[in-house]
Amino acid sequence: MKDPKILFGQRLVELRKRLGWSQEKLALESGLARSYLGGVERGQRNIALVNIYKLAETLNVPPSTLLEPPGQPE
Repeated sequence: MKDPKILFGQRLVELRKRLGWSQEKLALESGLARSYLGGVERGQRNIALVNIYKLAETLNVPPSTLLEPPGQPE
């Protein structure tokens, strides 16, 4: 089984890119640091539940969408 942090990061990249957003744009919109988001997307950080909710709201998806495996439809 692949590391869940890596899977989460890959899913976050997918959803961000579907909007055509850079990491910087997502950081500005969500209020999270770009360097933090980079670490999350690379699977290097264990993201907090509060931040999952912030990202979901920013990306306009339910939080559960961020926990789906990469390659899933929105």
